[in-house]
Amino acid sequence: MNLIDGKAISAEIKKEIAEEVAEMKANGAKIPHLAAVLVGHDGGSETYVANKVRTCEEVGFKSSLIRYEDDVTEEELLACVDRLNSDPDVDGFIVQLPLPKHLSEQKIIEAIDYRKDVDGFHPVNVGRMSIGLPCFLSATPAGIIELLKRYEIETKGKHCVVLGRSNIVGKPVATLMMQKSYPGDCTVTVCHSRSQNLKEMCQSADIIITALGVPEFLKADMVKEGVVVIDVGTTRMPSTATKSGYKLFGDVKFDEVSEKASYITPVPGGVGPMTIVSLMKNTLLASKKAIYK
Repeated sequence: MNLIDGKAISAEIKKEIAEEVAEMKANGAKIPHLAAVLVGHDGGSETYVANKVRTCEEVGFKSSLIRYEDDVTEEELLACVDRLNSDPDVDGFIVQLPLPKHLSEQKIIEAIDYRKDVDGFHPVNVGRMSIGLPCFLSATPAGIIELLKRYEIETKGKHCVVLGRSNIVGKPVATLMMQKSYPGDCTVTVCHSRSQNLKEMCQSADIIITALGVPEFLKADMVKEGVVVIDVGTTRMPSTATKSGYKLFGDVKFDEVSEKASYITPVPGGVGPMTIVSLMKNTLLASKKAIYK
């Protein structure tokens, strides 16, 4: 079993980005600027945004954090998006999800200029990705692809089972795994809560990417010897084994499945660190106008 170390790979990528930014600075070019909009005080969102701001510092980016309370109106938030769209100093920005129930996430996403949509959620970026055109890829799927590439895991002709069909992970990663590229060229099966014979489908998979949010769902009897397992799940559960009283669990019963896997990501320390560096890569591309002129 080989452990896929997302922490180590993300550190490599951060170093590469920081070197490029230092070179840009030395040449008098504009420093990449990422803005984040945070609504309310959701614990997970606070942590994610704080990590994004800290990573911006590490790689030499400029960052801005714009905060609103839970009761912000849709009009106020759309006005903020409009300001960021027209601010020439901001290369890319994100509106941290989830948003409070009275706000339409889809309306906010569609209001973002797709050329600054470094989260890769705008329908233009999603559409371009689906037909294999250059675009900003959604951060978690991009991170998964990068891990497969850097570990030189063979994907051509392999059967890839994706567990989960969310717009943020399941659907885009399935699309990327079937593209005519490397990593890609897989035969992809997408499974979800209505899928039948799910165990049999998993047992036939060479690669399993699981993004269900169901702790320890994938067990040893569901996988074959030599399978590659990418675990996107992160569920915080009460635990007496940690000081905090909580522990992060993935979708995979790691102790069991790792005995049969050729490659496997841990939780934490696998896909998670790659998500933030993928966002940084998109911001760098946006600042260089590398995708959209």
